[in-house]
Order: sequence, then structure tokens, then C-alpha cells
Amino acid sequence: MQIRIFPNPDALAIAAAEYIHTLAEACISDRGHFSLVLSGGSTPMHTYRQLVNQSHKQDLDWTKVQIFWGDERCVPPDHAQSNYRMARESFFKHVPIPSENIHRMACEDDPPAGAEAYEGMLREQFPTGELPQFDLILLGLGDDGHTASLFPGTEILEEQERWVAPVFVPHLESWRISLTLPAINASAQSAFLVVGEGKAGIIQEILEASTVDPIHPAQRIRPQQKLMWFLDHAAASLLDPVD
Repeated sequence: MQIRIFPNPDALAIAAAEYIHTLAEACISDRGHFSLVLSGGSTPMHTYRQLVNQSHKQDLDWTKVQIFWGDERCVPPDHAQSNYRMARESFFKHVPIPSENIHRMACEDDPPAGAEAYEGMLREQFPTGELPQFDLILLGLGDDGHTASLFPGTEILEEQERWVAPVFVPHLESWRISLTLPAINASAQSAFLVVGEGKAGIIQEILEASTVDPIHPAQRIRPQQKLMWFLDHAAASLLDPVD
């Protein structure tokens, strides 16, 4: 695990975008493609905008980039709460990525059917029969320790067979679909993007936990190669200083 702390959200967004761009170039050079799983929320949105800026400075072969989502609210794609809409407005409209490389989670009509369809698409994209081998998954963090749509106390946390599952979030009174823990943890790398003083408490609980038993869903994220935490000073304010 690597923790990087930045003076403010803008600096974090720039560094995260540079990290994504550099990894994409390396994967394309090495294997001819790069798979990126997006997160919703305002912090990723700023990172996506910086990624657009980065791509304008350095060419990236967007035909070799495949875009997926970690979770989605079950709303139409033009809805204000849609993760797809946010990424489209801040990211896709500004880079030459082919539309067929963008794999939206569509669950507005029927969440269970939407989850099944997305898993079917992933199994076509990753046809080995094993779990999907994403290069990088971007993740956010909720005040309750949830990430993607893996909320405390929901059945999806114990799912071991499916790659994508529907989840009803009682306190939000809404349906979502999400990658499951096995699918997320099969990725090569995962990166949490977290800003704000309001996240300082949960960051401290997660990163300074004294037990190996995971309490929060975000503590169960264990990618195959590297786990990154991008934090601003406010989010990291309660962490013990490193000598």
C-alpha cells in the first residue's frame, strides 16, 4: 500500500491524472491496451478534467483504452446523479475515445437485469473465464467506509461468485449496481481518491486500524499488485505523522 498526501484537492487531481496517464501509456506499450474503471463523485470529476488536460499535453492512443464503471446509480444516463453523465461531461466529450470503448452500466429500468447484462459484457471483454483483469480501478470513500456501492451491512459484501450485482441501499432508498469484491480485487491496481476534513475520521480508522479483521468495506479492497491512496491534507489530518 502506498499513501500520497497533497496540499489541496487540485494538487491531488493533477497527481492522480498524471498517475493514470503514465500507467495507461505503460500498459499500452507493454500489452497494447489499458482498462480503466471509473468512480463517481466530485473528486474523480476533477481528476477526469485534469486527465483531459494531461492528454492535451501528451498524446495517448485512446483507441487502446477501455472504460468501465465500478458502480452506478439506477437512473437514466442524462440524470444529474448519473456517474456516466458526470464522466461524459468532464471526460469523454474532450478526448478522442471511441464510443465502443465506453461501457456504461445501464440499470435504470431493471437493476438485477442491468447487473446481469454488465457481467455478461465483462465476461466477453475478459473471456478467460477467470475474474476481470482491470489495469486500474478508481475508488471513492464514504463517511461510513463504503466504496463503489459496497455499503456496510448489504448482501453484496458476501457475494463470491458474481462479478456484478444489484444492491438496494436502504438509507438512500435507491437501487444501484456494483462490481463485487472478487471483481474489484482481481484488478492489478486500485486507487482511492479522498479529499476533505469530513473524511479524516474514516481515513484514520481505515489506515491506522489495529486489527487485521476488516470493519469497513473499503478495508476489504486488496488488488493484485498495488493499492494507492491519494489524500489531501484535510483528509489525512488525523493520521499519525511518518518519521
